[in-house]
Amino acid sequence: MNTNPLARLVVLVGLALLLALAPTVPAHAQPARRSTPPLLKAPIWVYNDWSAYDELSDNVPLNETLAMRELDEILRLRKDGVRIDYYMMDAFWYDPDGGYRKWRAADWPQGPDRWLAALKANGIKPGLWFSTNTLTHMNAAPQWRDSLAENGSSMSLTHGGFLADFMDVLQYWYDRGIRMFKFDMADFDAIAAADKGKVTQQQARIANLRAFHAALVAFRQKNPDVVLIGFNGLVGDIQSEAAPVAWFDRRWLDVLDTIYSGDPRPSNVPEMNFWRSVDIYSDDMVRSMQQAGIPLKRIDSTSFMIGDTGTNYRRGAAAWQGSLLLMVAHGGWINTIHGSLEALDDTKAHWLAKVQALYDPLQRDGVTKGFGGIPGDAQPYGFGSVSHDGALYTVVNPSQRVRTVRLPQLAPQQPRLTDGRVLFRDAGFAPVLRNERIRLGPGQLALVGFGHYADAADDLGIEEDVSIPLSIRALNARFSPLPADAESVPPIETVLQPPAQGDLRIVLRQRDADGAMARSFGKYKNMGAFFTIGASQNGKPLPVAINYDKVIWSGLAWAVGEIRRSDIAPDEPIILRLLSQADDPSLHLEGQVFAVEYGNAAP
Repeated sequence: MNTNPLARLVVLVGLALLLALAPTVPAHAQPARRSTPPLLKAPIWVYNDWSAYDELSDNVPLNETLAMRELDEILRLRKDGVRIDYYMMDAFWYDPDGGYRKWRAADWPQGPDRWLAALKANGIKPGLWFSTNTLTHMNAAPQWRDSLAENGSSMSLTHGGFLADFMDVLQYWYDRGIRMFKFDMADFDAIAAADKGKVTQQQARIANLRAFHAALVAFRQKNPDVVLIGFNGLVGDIQSEAAPVAWFDRRWLDVLDTIYSGDPRPSNVPEMNFWRSVDIYSDDMVRSMQQAGIPLKRIDSTSFMIGDTGTNYRRGAAAWQGSLLLMVAHGGWINTIHGSLEALDDTKAHWLAKVQALYDPLQRDGVTKGFGGIPGDAQPYGFGSVSHDGALYTVVNPSQRVRTVRLPQLAPQQPRLTDGRVLFRDAGFAPVLRNERIRLGPGQLALVGFGHYADAADDLGIEEDVSIPLSIRALNARFSPLPADAESVPPIETVLQPPAQGDLRIVLRQRDADGAMARSFGKYKNMGAFFTIGASQNGKPLPVAINYDKVIWSGLAWAVGEIRRSDIAPDEPIILRLLSQADDPSLHLEGQVFAVEYGNAAP
């Protein structure tokens, strides 16, 4: 917080001017008085079918067959003790010309009737996705056209017929049994073509925000059991941790049960295990939103996705346990499982049910807080949940070295952190727990229980998909740029002697002219060919094991690879050459090399 009196005065004056510039809007669009935030009565579990299908970064369509198959999977998981309260039907269920009142006939021959009836019969509440005021794979209904902006893709919320009709649509689906509404792709800068030049961009944005807020207040008052969740456009920049949420208007908490913190993607923190970097991204965004004033209970980290579509980089169920633990550890009251539930066999289902039972009382009645450093800065961090009789701490060491992390007291009456137990960890490095301190390997996650939760009955095992080295040591490797053409990023190269022991880990980072991590978006390209880690010895190439060789729609700013000791001749120098396919000469590469030892088996 800026404590400079002059700076604070400038900010206050600026806010006053901003409000003074706000246009006159109809009475129904005036902001409502602050009311009690519409919190859920208790945490809920939601199934969302996005990433079981994917019509944006893949070609797997949403249809009735897929939706009913996933419902059958929900019922199978229920037999194993898994709890699912809601089923969210995500994007593209609608007829492009139906104004959200019709479903795509070719994919839904009976419309939603069969799906809705089956959910009702099994006590599961349905939800629907809506593109708030933008035309996402659809055309403007006749009653929306006088609200259209000049770009033809978004609608004003204060001019023309769109907002009134949109709220009628929501009520229509509520009356059909829908109890959760997901608002995505909002554009509060939209100005109706008829108002172009009559209002400023600031005036339009303020008016649109007020109008939508007031409309949702009225909708909630009429339908008090509804659950409303906000996605893209309803919060600050969540496209990258390089541009975190800087502010949040708490009035949204009057009408939205949760705000999401961004789709899963690799963070700017390099990790040998790609999925751990994805974990770190979601953790970083949750912490950023918490710092912006959003309570953890109201943040939907949207971090758990399984399935084989492009939206989640064809993850399947790789390293799914750590991802699930972090989602529940965040403390959000909407816990969402995205994707292909058939990836969870009965053994996995029992594990999931055990985690749900373990965390449910802590989410309901406990205190959850984040602690430690900033995840995106590769500082050890975690999330702790505390009750009167015990605590659970999920802690991550995102750095490239072994670190000892102190677990803090999170509540005044919390019992002392003694006699704890490591309930879950990644394979490889065995964490060392001594009271409130835990020693973790590079890139490692662990779950620690204290008090009531330090019980062998709560053990959750080991994440075999993530292997952490037993030791890591930085090597003195100086990289030098190589000649490149004027449109390319210069490659870098180093020559080093092999270490006496261990494998080699090579880390590449791509930065901009200011030193910030710079993502490249090799659209439809495998990033394993975009960032290359080349190694040779005696003129012969050495195999480099990598885990980032995926088509990554969200971009990537790093690469990590390892050379196994068994492939290295002990006394011959190794040449390492790091290369980016980016066509931006203002970018530059950095390299680091480590000696790592895994014990009997490397990943």
